Amino acid sequence: MSGSIPESTDVFVIGGGPAGLAAAIAVRQRGLSAMVADGARDPIDKACGEGLLPDGVAALEELGIRIAPANGREFCGIRFLCGEQSAEARFSGSRSGLAVRRTVLHRAMMQRAEQLGADLCWETPVSGISRDGVQLGTHCVRARWIVGADGSGSRVRRWAGLDRGPRPRLRYAFRRHFRVSPWSDHMEVYWGERCQGYATAVSGEQMCVALASNDPRLRLEAGLRSLPQLAARLKGAEIISGERGALTGNRAFTRVWRGNVALVGDASGTVDAITGEGLGLSFRQAVALAECLTADDLARYQLEHRKLSRRPAWMARLMLLMDRRPGLQRRTLDVFRKHPEIFRRFLELHLGDLPPLRIVKDGLTLGWGLLTT
Repeated sequence: MSGSIPESTDVFVIGGGPAGLAAAIAVRQRGLSAMVADGARDPIDKACGEGLLPDGVAALEELGIRIAPANGREFCGIRFLCGEQSAEARFSGSRSGLAVRRTVLHRAMMQRAEQLGADLCWETPVSGISRDGVQLGTHCVRARWIVGADGSGSRVRRWAGLDRGPRPRLRYAFRRHFRVSPWSDHMEVYWGERCQGYATAVSGEQMCVALASNDPRLRLEAGLRSLPQLAARLKGAEIISGERGALTGNRAFTRVWRGNVALVGDASGTVDAITGEGLGLSFRQAVALAECLTADDLARYQLEHRKLSRRPAWMARLMLLMDRRPGLQRRTLDVFRKHPEIFRRFLELHLGDLPPLRIVKDGLTLGWGLLTT
C-alpha cells in the first residue's frame, strides 16, 4: 500500500461520491494537492432522483464538467400533479435542468478529478484520522486538511466530534429505472396521500422514478398504487434496475469544521429530496470549501455553508407542508394553475433567481389564493 499511495497531501478527502470528488476537483483547480479514498468500488451508485436543477448544472460546469447530450437528458421545468390536477412552471430564460444516471455522473467526475491530477484510491477504507493525517490500515498519509465527504452516516463527523445538531425528521426514499419513452420534458412531482413520486427522463428510453414517504415499509410498487396517474404511465414498462433506498430529510449540524477537519455534502447535513437540490448543494459547498482552504480560513466556511444551506432547507419545509394533506395539495395546485406566475416565481425563488424578500409578497399572494379557492 505504501508504494502506491502518496506519503502526504494538502487535502485528504474521505469519501469518493459526488461531494468528495467535487471537493477534490475544486481544490485541484486552486493548486492544492488532493487525495480521495473510498472503501467502495467505482463507479458509485446511490438512490437519488438523478435530476440536476439549473443552479446545480451551473455548479457542475464551474468544476469543469459538462455531460455530453448522449449521456443525459435536459428538462425545461417542473410539473406538479395531484389526481387529475396539474400545474407546471418553466425555468427562466434559456436555462434547463439535466437528468443523468448517477453512475454516468460519477464516471464524468472521476475523469475530471484524474485529469486535474487528484489521487483516487478505490476499495481503500479509512480506519481513522488524527491531527497529523489519515489512517489507511497500517499506513498513515500526512494531510494538512481532512475533508469528510462520507455521507449522512459520516464516521469522519463522529471522529471529529461534529455530530451535534437538532434531531431531524427523516423520510424514506426509493428509486428504480424503467425502459419507457419519456412523456414529458419536465421533471414531474406526483402528490399522493401517503407519498410523493418523482419521474425524470434520463435518456430517450429510460425514466428514473423515485418515491419518498414517512413510511419505512412503503416500497415503490405499493407507493405507485397510490399514484395511479404515474402507475398508468409505467404500465407494461420493463424494469431495468434494482430498487435502491436511502434516508432523506432536512438535517443540520451545529458545526461543519473543527481543527483541520471540514465536512461537505451529506456528511455536513442534508436537505429533503423533494427540493432536488442535494447534488447541486454539495457542488456549491465544495467550491466554497476549496476557497476557504486556499485562504486558510475554515471559520469562513462555516458561514458560507450556512448561507448555502438556508434557501434549500427553507424551500423543503415549505414544500413539505403539503405532505399528507390532500386538500392542501389540491388547493395549491389550483392556485398554481389559475395563477401560473406564482408557481414560476416560486421556482425562481427555489433556484435563487429572486431575492428572499420576494417570498413575503408571493407567500401572501399564495396564502390568499388558498383561502379563496
